[in-house]
Formats: sequence, structure tokens, C-alpha cells
Amino acid sequence: MSNEVMNNDAPEQEKQYSSARYAWGAFLAFFGISSATHRGSKKRKKLIGDILVYIILLFGSFLMIYPFWWMLAASFANTSNLGTSTDILNRLVWWPSLSTADPDYNGAHGFFTNYYDLIVGGNNRGFDLAVPGLTFWRVLLNNLLYSIVPVVVGVITSASAAFSFAKIEWIGRNVVFYFLLAAIMVPGPSIMTAQFCMYDALNWRDNGLVLIIPGLFGSIMTAFFIRQFLYGMPTSIIEAAKIDGAGYFRIFCGFILPLAMPAIMAQGLLSFMGSWNNYMGSFIMIDRDQKSINLPHALALLDESQSSIPGGYAVVIAGSVICVLPVMILFACFQKLIISSLMLTGSKE
Repeated sequence: MSNEVMNNDAPEQEKQYSSARYAWGAFLAFFGISSATHRGSKKRKKLIGDILVYIILLFGSFLMIYPFWWMLAASFANTSNLGTSTDILNRLVWWPSLSTADPDYNGAHGFFTNYYDLIVGGNNRGFDLAVPGLTFWRVLLNNLLYSIVPVVVGVITSASAAFSFAKIEWIGRNVVFYFLLAAIMVPGPSIMTAQFCMYDALNWRDNGLVLIIPGLFGSIMTAFFIRQFLYGMPTSIIEAAKIDGAGYFRIFCGFILPLAMPAIMAQGLLSFMGSWNNYMGSFIMIDRDQKSINLPHALALLDESQSSIPGGYAVVIAGSVICVLPVMILFACFQKLIISSLMLTGSKE
């Protein structure tokens, strides 16, 4: 008897339903039909709200992803018939109506014909049409040189300046820092003429040094973000190192760089993306007939010459895919690092 009473007083355990049963209950609850798995109006309202949120998010994701999908699909279009190149791309929705992947296409290199024409080049194909003698590998090497060397050296320079502004006491530190911040307010186009004349007098333009040497001195914005990150670090580490006889250079290399590596890596990635896509710098500072132009500049010149390209617009779009792909891969791999670093650099003094 006592066992029966205990069984009656014990709380009823929640039943475990299968995924299919739960989904069916959610479907019924959505239309206001009560079910064993979804009872009560609160659950039904929450379910409707979740469905609407996911619909909006899916629609937003589609708007973000579709342009890149269109570009990727268009890079495989067969636009060798110059009279219909624009029409073929305008009628492209999900996949080109005339594609190098079609079995009836008799291209020399099949599916990757457009990429082959762009990368191999030569014989009035690829970048050779834009600048005689210019190859894809030369343009790619230029882009890597303009993106890696200034970014690596410039970020370290910015980090050393940030360390000085954040942790070293010296006369006029705040005045100099605010003066540098004020320089950010100066519009870039207003000083382009002065920069052009100065770099031309130094003979830095057509040899590509104009896109390398200025970046070696760092960036004000990069120094500002790393400085904000360093403010959150305890000063006791630096004081203990100074007691042990370490100088500022050793403290910076042995303590600051390893501890601030998340912020340095994030700012380095952002600087790399900006340098990789620096079309305006190459367009303004380097003449169009020089082999030292970068990849975005070469693609713009290739677009102007598309009327004589055997592959038409599709070759230019294939080059755009190659240009944007490294940036997308880097951001996809390090997006958590970038976001977390930007959150940490927003700390108050």
C-alpha cells in the first residue's frame, strides 16, 4: 500500500519523444492544434517567432551568398561569341546557359578554359592583352609583395608604437597620440596630389616601392586598436621585468608581442585584406603600362580590353574569383579571432 502511495506522489517524468514525433507536434502546434509534445500558447508563440526569425536570417544569408555564387557560375560561362557575351551574363540566374562545362562545348581545356586562358596567358590571352608581356604570375607576385611585406613590418611597427603610448611614460605622450588621431580626420583624397608629387620625386612610383615603403611605418588605426588592447594588460608584468634588468626592447619582444598576439594577428589580417584589394593605390600611383601593377588594377585593365579577349567577360570574372577567394578564406578561418580582438580593443581606459 505504501509503495502505491509513493508511486502516486512521485512527480511524473517528462516523456522523451522521437525527432519525428516532435516535428509532427511542432507542425500541429503551428496551426493551433494541441498535441502531446507542444502544449500551451507560449510554446506556440515562441515557435512562430523562431520560424519568422529563421526565415529572415535565411533570406539575409541568401542575399549575401548569391552574388558570389553568380560570380563563380559566370566564371565558367562560354562567352567566346563576343556578340552575345553581355546577353549570356544578363540571362544567368543559377548557371550560364552556355557553359564551358557543357558536353557540347569544344574548348581546348573544358571546364576550366577561362581560368586556363587567364593563368597561362600569352599569345594575346589573359593579362597580356592589358599590358604586353604581363603574366598572371607576375601580377600575383606583385600582389603578394604589396600585401605581405608592408603588413608584417607595418603591424610590428604599429605594435611598438602602441606599446609606447600605452605602457611607457614620457613627456608629451598624450599630445602626440591625439595629434596622430587627428590625422585620421584628414580625408585621403585631399593629400593624394601631394603624395603623388612626393613619391614621383623619390622615383618610387613605377617600380612599385610606393605600395611597399609607406606601409612599413605602420598605421595610425592599427596602433590605436593595439594600444586599447594593451591597456587591459597588467602593468605589473612590465615592472617585474624591469626589476630583473630587462629593457623596453626585450620587454616588447618577450612579453608584449606574445600576449598581444590576438590583437596583432587580427589587425594584420584586416591590413592584409585592405592591401590585397588596394585598387586605388595602384591605379593612381602606378602607370597603367607598367608591369608593377597589382591584381585589382590588372583586372580593371583586362575589363577594358574584354572586347578582344577570346573568352569575353567570363575571363575577367574568373580573375575576380581568384582575387576575392584568398580574402574570403582568410576571413572564414580567422573570423572569431578578428571579432574577439575588436571586442577586446573596445575596453575603456
